[in-house]
Amino acid sequence: MRSAALMLSFVLPLAAFGPGLAAAQESVAEDARPGIPFKEGDVISFETIDKLKDYLPPEFWEHREYFFYEGMEIKIGPTGRDYSPAAAYQKSTADHAAKTSIGPDGALIDYRAGQPFPSDEIDCKGDPQAGNKIAWNFVKRWNGDGSDATWSYTYWDRGDQLPLYYKGTAKAVAMAYRSEPKYDETNGDIFKNERRMNVFGIEVTEPFDARGILLLTYAYKSADMGEKDAKNDDTWVYVPDLRRTRRISRAQRTDSVQGTDFTMDDLNSFAGKPPQYTWTCLGETTIIAPMNTQSMAYPYNEDYNFGPYGFSFANDLWEVRDVWIIRFDPRNDDHPYAYKDIYIDKQATEPMYSFAYDRRKELWKIIWHNKRWSEDWHTGDERAKGGNWYPGWEGVDKPNDLRIVSDIIVNVQTGTGNRIEYWDSHGRPFTSKGRIRRYIDIGRLNKGR
Repeated sequence: MRSAALMLSFVLPLAAFGPGLAAAQESVAEDARPGIPFKEGDVISFETIDKLKDYLPPEFWEHREYFFYEGMEIKIGPTGRDYSPAAAYQKSTADHAAKTSIGPDGALIDYRAGQPFPSDEIDCKGDPQAGNKIAWNFVKRWNGDGSDATWSYTYWDRGDQLPLYYKGTAKAVAMAYRSEPKYDETNGDIFKNERRMNVFGIEVTEPFDARGILLLTYAYKSADMGEKDAKNDDTWVYVPDLRRTRRISRAQRTDSVQGTDFTMDDLNSFAGKPPQYTWTCLGETTIIAPMNTQSMAYPYNEDYNFGPYGFSFANDLWEVRDVWIIRFDPRNDDHPYAYKDIYIDKQATEPMYSFAYDRRKELWKIIWHNKRWSEDWHTGDERAKGGNWYPGWEGVDKPNDLRIVSDIIVNVQTGTGNRIEYWDSHGRPFTSKGRIRRYIDIGRLNKGR
């Protein structure tokens, strides 16, 4: 039951920013920063990392020993590359964004599909709802059908991999708010009058004593409406040792997972319910970060160099990006964080870095990510020869999906952390509604598959 417990939880002031980012927030002038001291095609080594200092969050730079190391080679990619989402999602934004608004306690009102609030209309300084709008854009960002991945979850202590690890497969299906034209008649729902927002399933394949554990979670549309009206997620788990399915509580999303540094709501920097927090836009700036991996790890290979601590993406492609900086403050007094600051790409609406502070308001965790662009092809992808890693589908000719394929969470107070990898993740849907029905059916868990 040790392994079952983990998998139940798995399913998964401006001066503080230092002189570089504070300066960017004080002025919107394009000349507020000096010229970028690197260009596309450059390689940043350990000896030249000072060039990155002004383009990294101060908290990240102060703890750079976890991320930068002798022998590293950061390849500089394009500045401000266009990562616009699929055309169907863009059309949904144009058709429906004007009707969407923020309600009491930050609830999302009259949302249909697409990006709730066009990024170019968000006023970080002048609109008190800017933080809420950016948070909702992040939660509702383009993600294809959901996700389909092979994952690995490992626990690390200053470079040593600890015995606690898990591997498996996962599939998420967006049941509502769809952008494909064929769902217009059902108002964006896969099935008429759908109450579920998405369904998420997981199967554990390793270690041996956890093999065969299955989980299925329903998340509901009402979660967008605030705490008073929200229906909690429902989760069921099949435990092979018991040969039965049990319904479990998913209320404690912020609890530590099996004593590790990861909580469910830390996945993708934030995987919680926006109305359970108050949101503030702290400003906007320009940073550099991993953006479109050129060297994939699990499940493709075990040779990706994560550095001596196991927490680095410093042997990959990094790009210069414009970001929002937003902060959440928990409404729940029992939350383990005093607040978390999240850097979100202004165009792609993907998380870049986040920094969680404990109740003493001391830095506790650094979370960052690597990503993969659906329209680029990597010759090392042996599982999808011929360029069909992530093809389009009806209503979506080109996925245009920039998706996270790895999360790293570092506890800077202890030196421990977690690495979550799912480098083959894609968002292509099932081929029929029949297959969707079978997958989301709780009854399939009782069959142990």
